[in-house]
Amino acid sequence: MAIRIMLVDNDLNHMDAVKQYFSSSSSISVVKTFENGEEAINHLNDDYDCLIVNYLLSGVDGLTILAKLRELNLKKDVIVTSEYISSDMMSSLDKFKPEYVFKKPFNMSSLEDAILKISNKTKESVNNDLKIEITNLLHSLGIPSHIKGYTYIREGIQMMYKDASLVGAITKSLYPTIAEQYQTTSSRVERAIRHAIEVSWMRGDYNLMEEIFGNSVDYDRAKPTNSEFLATLADRLKLKKEYV
Repeated sequence: MAIRIMLVDNDLNHMDAVKQYFSSSSSISVVKTFENGEEAINHLNDDYDCLIVNYLLSGVDGLTILAKLRELNLKKDVIVTSEYISSDMMSSLDKFKPEYVFKKPFNMSSLEDAILKISNKTKESVNNDLKIEITNLLHSLGIPSHIKGYTYIREGIQMMYKDASLVGAITKSLYPTIAEQYQTTSSRVERAIRHAIEVSWMRGDYNLMEEIFGNSVDYDRAKPTNSEFLATLADRLKLKKEYV
């Protein structure tokens, strides 16, 4: 998926140049453009990944837009551009911590490199946060980290989190992918995950088990299948992210 850019700049020639440069890019797409801050500030909640905003806008300036972004608690990557850069300007921007500040005119390839670096950094951060969430959840469920099933379950949850269609392809796709990554077989992956779930059922937090699986399995009579276990935990993490 292309990185979606929202561009705010009262220099129409510059805005056209940015749009033209990325018009044939498969990685970066300029999806929204605004000539003034008043209009842009009403669209900060729109669907985009990176905000590129000129500091020296008339009326509602770039600084005001960044302040509104923070007030709304919107987690967007930010690049600031400006015809002039001063120590006072950099001080005023410091509390908003934009990823980059570009002085105009600048090379479009430099802007492209910055956007791609920001995106990769953001993806790494998201992946690391997800791994931590999964680790904490598995420990709460009583699965020790030294058994192989723990590693396979953690990998499987990440895969289902990113691709829900794997719920129906656990044998054909998920097991073989994990097996290839860890140089083992699909059947060993399946058995290790099953064993880890059995350990969890004996050692895990009963209240947490009931909260997570109570509506889909009978705690006293049946453990969830491997696919139920992975899919339920992946869905739980997704819902948690949506309501944070």
